[in-house]
Amino acid sequence: MHDREFLSASGVALARAIRDRGVTSLAVVQAHVDRARLVNPALNAIVRDRYEAALCEAREADERTSSIHRDDLPPLHGVPCTIKEAFAFEGMPNSAGLWARRDVIATDDATVVKRMRSAGAIPLGVTNISELCMWFESQNKVWGRTSCAYDAARTAGGSSGGEGAIVGAGASPIGIGSDVGGSIRMPSFFNGVFGHKATGGIVPSTGSYPPAHDAVQRFVTCGPIVRRAEDLMPVLRIVAGPDGIEENCTPCELGDPAAVDMRSLVVFSVEKGPGAVQGVLIDAQRRAADALAARGAKVERREIRGLSRSLDIWSAMLDEGRGGGSRFRDLMAHGGDFAPWLELAKFPLGRSQYTLPGLLLSVLEELPAKFASRTRRILALGKDLAAELADVLGDNGVLLYPSFPRVAPRHRTPLLAPFQFAYTAIFNVMEMPSTQVPLGLDASGLPLGVQVVAPRRRDHLSIAVAMALETAMGGWVSPKRFA
Repeated sequence: MHDREFLSASGVALARAIRDRGVTSLAVVQAHVDRARLVNPALNAIVRDRYEAALCEAREADERTSSIHRDDLPPLHGVPCTIKEAFAFEGMPNSAGLWARRDVIATDDATVVKRMRSAGAIPLGVTNISELCMWFESQNKVWGRTSCAYDAARTAGGSSGGEGAIVGAGASPIGIGSDVGGSIRMPSFFNGVFGHKATGGIVPSTGSYPPAHDAVQRFVTCGPIVRRAEDLMPVLRIVAGPDGIEENCTPCELGDPAAVDMRSLVVFSVEKGPGAVQGVLIDAQRRAADALAARGAKVERREIRGLSRSLDIWSAMLDEGRGGGSRFRDLMAHGGDFAPWLELAKFPLGRSQYTLPGLLLSVLEELPAKFASRTRRILALGKDLAAELADVLGDNGVLLYPSFPRVAPRHRTPLLAPFQFAYTAIFNVMEMPSTQVPLGLDASGLPLGVQVVAPRRRDHLSIAVAMALETAMGGWVSPKRFA
């Protein structure tokens, strides 16, 4: 493996080469640091780096390589990664993009960070997010705006947009994000890489900010954003499982994607959701379905009417799951005074330290309580949809479903169509695993993609399909703008 190959290889392949002493961790980490230094000024993805510390840790990893038997080294020994800034990472910022937390430095590691580091991964830094992780553009008053890896004029997505952008630009093989409404899958889609939202409740979010409470812990999922599909399950195995802290995290026996026979799968291609989808994305989804059919899967076009109410169902179930816990406006206040209407008045004058999406959400979150009877009807629809999806998929079915109704939007334009995240959000409250899969580029060089949704606790099925589609359709493509 040569220096340039480091920037396209999977984390698993890099770890294997390091264990076999074919390459050094120092060389691998240095290559990614050099790439990050090249691309990050254009992306604003890594908001606080630790490059020198990472290189020092790489040297220490190489010392262990020479003194410990290869089979005793951890699975990601010496491999670089990046971490979403919302996760506590000792000595690094943990603002969650909120101005009132701009000086917060973590004093401990979040569970997923601790597990990645114990697995031998070497973090290069922390990456940008949306304010309090509740919008699908990664912009805030602390760190500014992150741009798409393929086009500086377009959003990287959110809330794990920094992870999507830095992985999409080839500067990190593995990123760790979190997802309550699509915050892993949308950045993965917009930046042309793979991302996995696990089955609800199998990966603890302990140490992330804002913290999840009550049933929302099953809707918030932490997981991998990677440039190569073969990293999805190994990283999921590392971060999954109870930590003895988060009460709603439960054990899950993860299957093996390599053991999945495509001929045993039924693939339901669902094209209709809560709105119109760009034709280029539907065409890409159909090509993906054809590729799976060519590998022996049974493919069936399907319509699931309940998906048209995705936004209503997600909103109602998320509000119910809070169980009367902290409101978003309380988080925005961070223990101080916060008057959203006043801040909205100050915003056009450039005098507010909050983002417009955060202010609007602070106002809109009061609406569900004003329509309690309607909310009960929506919750019933959610139960019906969950039952229908379970019945349709059985044990060996997966959905192909749009990740978003259009390719990566231009900056600021998501505010003109603020509810399009419903395509991904619905599977959080359904607690179903969903894997984002890149499907090449459109005529303008922007990533295409689809999400693959599997039954609960069958994460290996959607990951197996992702691996098959990577083989058939090429997977991640390095952005030409950084060639």
